[in-house]
Amino acid sequence: MNSIRLDEVNKTFREQFDKPTPLFQDNDHEIYWLGIPEDTAFRSNTYLLVDGKEALIIDPGGYTQFPFVLMRVKQIIPEEQVSGMILCHQDPDVAGSMVRWLEINPAMLVITSLRTNTLIPNYGKTEYSYYNTDEELYYTFHSGRKLRFIKSPFLHFSGAVTTWDEHSRFLFSGDIWSAIDMDWKLITENFSDHRLKMDLFHMDYMTGKAACRGFLDNLKGIEIKAILPQHGSVIPEAFIEDSLRYLYHLKCGVDLIYPEHVQSK
Repeated sequence: MNSIRLDEVNKTFREQFDKPTPLFQDNDHEIYWLGIPEDTAFRSNTYLLVDGKEALIIDPGGYTQFPFVLMRVKQIIPEEQVSGMILCHQDPDVAGSMVRWLEINPAMLVITSLRTNTLIPNYGKTEYSYYNTDEELYYTFHSGRKLRFIKSPFLHFSGAVTTWDEHSRFLFSGDIWSAIDMDWKLITENFSDHRLKMDLFHMDYMTGKAACRGFLDNLKGIEIKAILPQHGSVIPEAFIEDSLRYLYHLKCGVDLIYPEHVQSK
């Protein structure tokens, strides 16, 4: 089904850095990494999911990154073809360019949770077509393929949401499994090394063990072929079980700040 081997992407994507990087292709269903390739440990990832004549941009990125992301989208499809944007939460590195996309297509769907939708009008646009992931747990393309929205409360925002593509079985995980890393590769190749880079992010930004384990409960029964976080490297299928165990045993946030108030299990 998938003509792309994620374990081979690192060999080619830097040689083709002037182009979007395909991560999944199956006929008319495609997933691309668009960037942002800043020279910083805290780089952000924006993804484009194309299904036939429809396209959704996932975590479109900050206001200042918009020209780059737009350029990358136009290398794949006409920008007017992007019919919606999925926001895992409201932070500026995720949603800051929302208004710019709505200028291109005012009918574009803003797909996110109710709590996130309460805050994003502060970016300067109060009227837009809103798709509530708390009520609509699935998004269905014209092809019949579906996305499933999986709540991830307090990782790190109360209204955070992840998105699972049923066709590719890729999980767009937002800040979960994100990493901070200067010595960066698009696809994780060594999970032991990557664990330390995830620690740098999770210990400060994630709420605590209870939130991590609650989210893992929400993932039960879902087959994951790759994890596509909003920061750091994509995690391929070979390290999915390692990633699940990592989150289950993670101590972060209040576990570290207020250990005397956290029950150990």
